[in-house]
Amino acid sequence: MTPALEATRLGKVFGATTAVADVSFAVAPGEIVGFLGPNGAGKTTTMRILAGVFPPTTGVVRIAGRDPAREPLACRRAVGYLPESAPSYPELRVDGHLGFVARLKRLPADERRAAVARVVDACGLGSVARRPIGTLSKGFRQRVGLAQALCGDPAILILDEPTIGLDPAQVVEMRELILRLRGRRTVFFSSHILSEVAAVADRVIVIARGRIVAEGMPDDLQARLGRRRRVRLRVDGPPSAVAATLRAATGVLAVAETEAGFVLEASPETELARTAGELMQRAGWPVLELAEEPVDLERLFLDLVAR
Repeated sequence: MTPALEATRLGKVFGATTAVADVSFAVAPGEIVGFLGPNGAGKTTTMRILAGVFPPTTGVVRIAGRDPAREPLACRRAVGYLPESAPSYPELRVDGHLGFVARLKRLPADERRAAVARVVDACGLGSVARRPIGTLSKGFRQRVGLAQALCGDPAILILDEPTIGLDPAQVVEMRELILRLRGRRTVFFSSHILSEVAAVADRVIVIARGRIVAEGMPDDLQARLGRRRRVRLRVDGPPSAVAATLRAATGVLAVAETEAGFVLEASPETELARTAGELMQRAGWPVLELAEEPVDLERLFLDLVAR
């Protein structure tokens, strides 16, 4: 299958500054991929190269198998791009702005009105379609930005920090909009909100100092770093016998007794929650609580960047 987006040994130099160095990855059609990195890591530069804003200094980009240098118009038609600060005319109404975008994207005149109606509906802009953009909240302005990226029905969306500056409720709304695109669009988006990436993305790519340092889902990255799994357990059984049974289990590295029960740690490949539950069931001790602690995304991200 031809990747929707592909970067091979991508590099970008601005004067004496190397913004991106030797970056390679691929995004499959229909996949949602989160692009993570600290400020100055090279995220925006990479996304601008993929969107055709400027060419790479070194390396090769492919958009649905096409070379942007040889087929720039075809590549740009295939991509909808939402920059970190989406440009707009505050005095224009939402529908007027999107109609202008449709003209810029060279949609035939007889298709523009229907195209605008589709993206207005897809992004939940019906209630504000006739209002000037300058009067809208930040959340609605981000929706307008996403709508202009969707205009022309591109197969690929490149979204640079689509949730930046939004309040928690607006972040949830934007996440739901992106989730509705799953399987119908390829989505490559950057974010600093790690929990949102985990909730939305099929895969995560982490960049630091202009280089890719890891990719995979959070659980996969945790295992690659050798970080332990942790499980909380409350059980109706004799504490000393419960602790002894758990410590004897394969893969269990630590068992700590607390006021609320037990905290277990195991190697990343161990299915700790299932193992603990099966052991308690065999011993006839009813389980009152069994919960695996979620991956600490902040700590995981910092570990990856530091390494």
